[in-house]
Amino acid sequence: MSHWFLAAADDGAAVRDQWTKVGAALFECGGLFSALRIPADLVEAAAGTDDLDMVGAFLRTFLTGGAVFVDLHSRNFYALVPPSTAWTRTGRRHPGVECLGRDHYLGIPEMKRTEPRGRSYWCVPMDAPGDLCYPDELEELLRLGPARIGENAG
Repeated sequence: MSHWFLAAADDGAAVRDQWTKVGAALFECGGLFSALRIPADLVEAAAGTDDLDMVGAFLRTFLTGGAVFVDLHSRNFYALVPPSTAWTRTGRRHPGVECLGRDHYLGIPEMKRTEPRGRSYWCVPMDAPGDLCYPDELEELLRLGPARIGENAG
């Protein structure tokens, strides 16, 4: 799948170098993909656990396609979505959720990083070039997380 990301890069050699040296490379959103940034607490609530392996297994079952990675330092999940995705209403209902489109850059981990170590890794690896998440499924995920938080509080 690396070649698909390289198509979005101005300098493929620089991207390969960044992936090799730091494990992630910077890409502009809004061309081949956009990304939905979701705070870890919402995803963990939907999954019913904060165990990263179990959260990844939950997402691989919950989503019918797409690719998601985790930034372990910022504690955010990034779901890659079609570049035309608009997420204005959801951001108001779920603090911290933001759609990163044009004028946003995102550090994408190297495709072989699929274990929870380092700064970021793919918890839902891309199965095929251009395999992006369905926004409706992510909306459902965002409804499920707060609902489960409410269940645990009551």
